[in-house]
Amino acid sequence: MNIVVFGLGALGVAFATFLKEDGHKVYGITKEKYLPYLKDKILKVEGIWGEHEAKLDGIYSSVDDIKENIDLILLTVKSYDTEKAVKEIKKIVSENTYVLVAQNGYGNYEIVSKEIGKEHTLLARVIFGSKVIKPGHVKITVNADDVRIGDPSRTIPEEEIIKIACAIKHAGIPASYDKNVYKTLWDKILYNSALNPLGALLECSYGTLAENKETKQVMDNIIEEIFTVAKAHNIELNWNSPEEYKKHFYENLIPPTKDHFPSMYYDIKEGKKTEIDALNGAIVKLAKEKGIKVPVNETVVNLLKTKEKLSLMNKTVS
Repeated sequence: MNIVVFGLGALGVAFATFLKEDGHKVYGITKEKYLPYLKDKILKVEGIWGEHEAKLDGIYSSVDDIKENIDLILLTVKSYDTEKAVKEIKKIVSENTYVLVAQNGYGNYEIVSKEIGKEHTLLARVIFGSKVIKPGHVKITVNADDVRIGDPSRTIPEEEIIKIACAIKHAGIPASYDKNVYKTLWDKILYNSALNPLGALLECSYGTLAENKETKQVMDNIIEEIFTVAKAHNIELNWNSPEEYKKHFYENLIPPTKDHFPSMYYDIKEGKKTEIDALNGAIVKLAKEKGIKVPVNETVVNLLKTKEKLSLMNKTVS
């Protein structure tokens, strides 16, 4: 396949490296400021899936440099860059192109499918952890499940989705077709919303959050508020109640990732913007649409945004 990975960050480098190593023609799109670090077009991956290296067919800051027909575009930019990215992506979407939205949080699939059409838009729930060592070089730190791939609109033929899932799996990244991928995405929204901002605010691992009764109470409240919002919006979840989900969360999800620090933690440390608006911020927005109060999620958002601003200010000063 001819593949474009739009966003060569922690996830994008992993996808691009494995897919190129498996014989696909792969192009990367990254920000202009990173191009000097990627002149040789070589990407590297290390960590739990071993050491891998691949030379891409091109790395650019714009899709205007890509002249071939593209079969698959993996969108791996941060959620706050989605609207800008999809306008670029639209330039190279042809009749037979699929865009795989592989991002954190709520709203990315909605933005992309509205702009380029549901018949071109697939959704992926990604739950492996990847950390940037330096531009073009990442470390895979944890994997909790397959990359789940599906079509929430049910307009794309299943065989096409399975073909893409199999290509990613064959390349070495665990992946599978998921008929109910939207529910699976909300599993991750629950997981990330409970853990990521608190891990960033308190600068600690997922296990530490679960071990302390104070932070456990905050996470319980975050989860309960999300269930209330989902019910109000008729969003189907894989769990019948917050109690059922919390049991799964603490018994099955936390233990294998107990030593993991959230990406928000690293974003704050590096003075970068976080994806809080696509997680707890999205919950607050959805709650307001229905006149629902979500005080814990709102407080977490306000605290994280303050810490984000202070981090950005410190970076500017230094």
